[in-house]
Amino acid sequence: MTNALIPAARDILAKLIAFDTTSRNSNLELIAWVEDYLGQHGVSSTRVVNADASKANLYASVGPAVEGGVILSGHSDVVPIDGQDWDSDPWTVTERDGLLHGRGTCDMKGFIALALAAVPLFKDCAKPVHLAFSYDEEIGCLGAPAMIDEMAAKLPKPALAIIGEPTMMKVINGHKGITVHEVEVLGHEAHSSLPHIGLSANMVAVELMHELAGLARTLWEQGDPESPFIPPHATLTIGRMEGGTAPNILARRAHFVFDLRCPPDVDPEAVLAPFKAKIAALDGEMKQAFPNAGVTITRRSNAPPMAPSGSREAEDFVRRLTGDNGPAGVVSYAAEAGQFQQAGFATVVCGPGSIEQAHQPNEYLAVDQFARGADFMQRLAEELSRP
Repeated sequence: MTNALIPAARDILAKLIAFDTTSRNSNLELIAWVEDYLGQHGVSSTRVVNADASKANLYASVGPAVEGGVILSGHSDVVPIDGQDWDSDPWTVTERDGLLHGRGTCDMKGFIALALAAVPLFKDCAKPVHLAFSYDEEIGCLGAPAMIDEMAAKLPKPALAIIGEPTMMKVINGHKGITVHEVEVLGHEAHSSLPHIGLSANMVAVELMHELAGLARTLWEQGDPESPFIPPHATLTIGRMEGGTAPNILARRAHFVFDLRCPPDVDPEAVLAPFKAKIAALDGEMKQAFPNAGVTITRRSNAPPMAPSGSREAEDFVRRLTGDNGPAGVVSYAAEAGQFQQAGFATVVCGPGSIEQAHQPNEYLAVDQFARGADFMQRLAEELSRP
């Protein structure tokens, strides 16, 4: 059965990779293709769109409408290829030395392709498989919550959710959360030789970024050495910054974006409370000098962590299917698993490939990992076929 599944999954993977679903783009062409594929197998699906209907989540139930099914979830968006040196077309699956190269093969269209290829198997099961494909995971897990809420409200209660991020088919029961903030500083332009009559947004931004660098060091020093996460502490990094127009002009505007990744026992709001208080005070001081000046902080995303507690039955179930006899692990990247867990689903992360290959030029999914994923789908169908 697995040998028959792999060619179908390879064909589906090629079609999925051909859609450029970089997060800045729409994913509707891919969603329409998946809808049509499911329809050909007699499976209806439901879109959950974003505010302007330019992107959509998609979920579908394969099999009977009864409780005890399994959610298979993956995100449809991928990270950009900009500035990366690829040896082949990123939007075409290219096999070299047992590796399937292409943007998204590993993260995570390989898992989606395997789940779709197994739809004919799932149709005859005694319990359903609920497919859930999201948008905008790569920019803060923004798309999934609306779909998850609808699934929680409308579906017969599933037994568990499996998020197919690349884990080398190992069972993962915990991940860090992520919150992303943007800070914008507005100054007052003047000649750089006369700083006393203006206010440089860049100088204020540097002061604030220095504050964050100190906070990052403190988080490092306060890390729990017994934590299973690597690194064991919350991490804070500034990912983007820009400001100013010329060397001899006091900058009118500057802005930067940072992310904070916290283990389940660390509250990001508590971590950032002193920094936000500093921004509020600084904003008031700047407005006293120049009413149009100031500084604001805006949260762009806030994806919760997944805690290891509460998923033992899900872990045992998935471990039986994968043959993974080792202890469940945790990962430091963020995922949608925490959102599924927060909605009341017992959740684990498990999928083919290594996260080390994700986001890289020449991203790949090893053929043997693809085959292990196919074995997993077959065993899942067999398990759900039992009365």
